[in-house]
Amino acid sequence: MQTKILIIGACGQIGTELTAKLRSTYGVENVVASDIRKLENDVVKNGIFEVVNALDYNQIEHLIEKYQITDVYLMAALLSATAEKNPAFAWDLNMNSLFHVLNLAKAGKIQKIFWPSSIAVFGPTTPRNNTPQYTIMEPTTVYGISKQTGERWCEYYHNQYGVDVRSIRYPGLISWTTEAGGGTTDYAVDIYHKTITDGTFECFLNENSALPMMYMDDAIKATIQIMQAPSEKIKIRSSYNLAAMSFTPKELAEEIKKHYPDFTITYNPDFRQKIADSWPASINDTAARQDWNWKNDFDLESMTTEMFSNLIKHKYN
Repeated sequence: MQTKILIIGACGQIGTELTAKLRSTYGVENVVASDIRKLENDVVKNGIFEVVNALDYNQIEHLIEKYQITDVYLMAALLSATAEKNPAFAWDLNMNSLFHVLNLAKAGKIQKIFWPSSIAVFGPTTPRNNTPQYTIMEPTTVYGISKQTGERWCEYYHNQYGVDVRSIRYPGLISWTTEAGGGTTDYAVDIYHKTITDGTFECFLNENSALPMMYMDDAIKATIQIMQAPSEKIKIRSSYNLAAMSFTPKELAEEIKKHYPDFTITYNPDFRQKIADSWPASINDTAARQDWNWKNDFDLESMTTEMFSNLIKHKYN
């Protein structure tokens, strides 16, 4: 049967690049992008696009029936820093959008779901270094609480109703194509832009805040790879740990200075520091590597080279 894909939240940080990759993989005619509003961007211009509210079950069901959708990628969410400012709405969006899609799968309307979790599911009581797949999870942010709860529901719907739902816990994601979207790791996106435009950067985390990070190309690769894997290979139905690299703002600044020797950085930690302090510094993703052959392509050095070459070529030429 032909794979027909619906992406909900296609205009977000991950959705933008995921949409482009899915269109090139499965064909433009087989991928429906959707978001709460219609923006003037490639997602809207380069293929099928529908305005949809992720909180509206009937709207989602209508699109699934209209386009005979088999796979849904639910990327709509309020991210960590933004969610702290509006906890009730963050909970509503992050949880009920997931229930809608899980229930549509339970009813046999779709075959497969991708739902992203995050390192935010961990908390200050979690082992910080080489955080294992199975460990203490006591998140202290609304985003983390909603993601941990979502993991439990995904696992429940798989065990009780046979729903084929797949998930990965994204680390901080770094991309040149889309602006930062209100996350705690977003300094690592903004810093590249400010290096080129200003030659200096004020970081909202302290210099030694190590966090797990990943170049967006790797995150997109992992997302499509887990969805293409045979069902029997997906042994974890809550969410898989996923890792590529870990670094501190200071280490990132040192790498940037190899390209821009005059670059300077200052540190002015804000409310996001408390969020970062509750998260792991590095992640153990052995299960993903063993179960479905996950392997990252980018480290800090190669990512930094890619970020600058693409930003200069496409944004600041």
